[in-house]
Amino acid sequence: MPETPIANGYTALPPGGSGPGIVLCHAWWGLNDDFRVMADRLAEAGYVVLAPDLWGGVVARDIDEAEELLTARDDAALFGAVSAALAELVEHPAVQPGPIGMIGYSMGAAWALYLSGLHKRIGAVVGFYGNGEGDFAAARAAYQLHFATGDTWEPEEGIVALADALRAAGRAATFYAYDDVAHWFMEPGRPEYNASAAGLAWERTLAFLAEYLADAKLA
Repeated sequence: MPETPIANGYTALPPGGSGPGIVLCHAWWGLNDDFRVMADRLAEAGYVVLAPDLWGGVVARDIDEAEELLTARDDAALFGAVSAALAELVEHPAVQPGPIGMIGYSMGAAWALYLSGLHKRIGAVVGFYGNGEGDFAAARAAYQLHFATGDTWEPEEGIVALADALRAAGRAATFYAYDDVAHWFMEPGRPEYNASAAGLAWERTLAFLAEYLADAKLA
């Protein structure tokens, strides 16, 4: 499968050479191997994937380092990086016409949610154990959100508030809760990784993307 590192992130192209586009936003660790592998897996499923490197090449080794990166973040710069990735993906010659997807993990999910209210080309948003805000009334995306039950990093009241906001905006949104798992359960490089839950979440993700991207629908 052809795949090409670029200056501001990582791209993965599908075997057929073209497909719907997806921006993949990493968690607070940075653009580590877990997220590159996930980009490759999406490409194998037929998508053109761009994973922006929001920490500029820095990768945290543990929670303390990740917290330092998050504390020192420049939100304007991060917004610019995600927006530039979206703009670059839209213009990529391998990306087919139609809606664009956004997938985010933890911190990256917040950016996916926020950007969805600003760009009407975004037709599908998948978030893993991450919350956020956005102008959902202006969005045209459908949403699929995955959370760990009892996750101390994402309190239940915040998840309920997100569900209420999406419902009030009339957006199509599906929430999944996974028992007996922890935050970061999707990431094979983390001790919290849970193969069973991750496999189920991935199946649900691919089915959702096929419905809202491969079928070129805007909700």
